[in-house]
Amino acid sequence: MAIEDSPTKRLPVKDIYNWILEHFPYFANAPTGWKNSVRHNLSLNKCFKKVDKDRSQVRRL
Repeated sequence: MAIEDSPTKRLPVKDIYNWILEHFPYFANAPTGWKNSVRHNLSLNKCFKKVDKDRSQVRRL
């Protein structure tokens, strides 16, 4: 749902977490294990692939 809602149809996992928190208030107070479940399920599904960060988008502090 988060990916479909994004304009580019791709999101970093942290943005998926943020989308979930915005749309499902339950997760704001849920134990943090739900993030591991999201990441685990994405990694198992062949529809998703891990891509390297675009170095031009990385901010240096």
